Amino acid sequence: MPTIHPTAVIDPTAELAEDVVVGPWCVVGPKVEVGARTILRSHVVLEGYCRIGADNVFYPFSTMGGTPQDRKYRGEETWCQLGDRNHIRENVTIHRGTAVGGGVTSIGSGCLLMVGVHVAHDCAVGNDVTIANAVLLAGHVHVEDGATIGGGAAFHHFVTVGSCALVGGLARVSRDVPPYLIVEGFPARIRGHNHIQMTRRGIAPESIDAVRTAYRRLFCEAGASMGVRMDELRSEFAGVHEVHRLCDALAASAAGVHGRSREAQRSDDKRSVPQMWQPQTAVRAEGAKIEQ
Repeated sequence: MPTIHPTAVIDPTAELAEDVVVGPWCVVGPKVEVGARTILRSHVVLEGYCRIGADNVFYPFSTMGGTPQDRKYRGEETWCQLGDRNHIRENVTIHRGTAVGGGVTSIGSGCLLMVGVHVAHDCAVGNDVTIANAVLLAGHVHVEDGATIGGGAAFHHFVTVGSCALVGGLARVSRDVPPYLIVEGFPARIRGHNHIQMTRRGIAPESIDAVRTAYRRLFCEAGASMGVRMDELRSEFAGVHEVHRLCDALAASAAGVHGRSREAQRSDDKRSVPQMWQPQTAVRAEGAKIEQ
């Protein structure tokens, strides 16, 4: 039987593995599945429609399964999914998906989400991702395996953060972040290659050297167009998967919307029907009308 504190509230439809620990003042809502050895420390809210794997730890006042903050959401059944061995720290919020975005917000395994992180509807976070304090992921953001995000960074919807990328703290990210590179600043700019994380992920030294060369040729040297330089790199490093993946990501971002590859594929019609700004009329206390 799970260990459940007497002050916790558990919905009858929730399914808890036998060795789950539910601490004081936690709330587990409808259609929640919690895997083996997962711990809810205290004041944790799993609002509903969550599938949670094994060996996760939720810290006080974290919430998962909240209703999407999206005007298109109409109450349809959507879900949150969490893998194994994640640490969800205090005041983290993870919202369910929407029908337009595929219906699922997902986080992989081995992730650390630090205090105050917000993961919005339809986001997809991969494995072994570290997200520092107060990071804001808008709807439909994808973060690939092994990425690291510094504290206070904020992401535009539909941004993709590539594998092993590093985003500096307080960055404003409105374009895709290429894999293996470092971005920082307001707005974010590419600053270098992330050899430390590539080494930690077991990427071969010769591949890391190839990515370093690719970064320098693409972003530090003048000359031919970006497309020509990418073609030259693909030919020179034909056997280096990481260089091809970097070039593919850059090409996809360039073909997207304002540097976001996935926004060009969005399934709704928001971009096809422009919403024109309309002036509104305000009235001063003395009765004179002004336009705002």
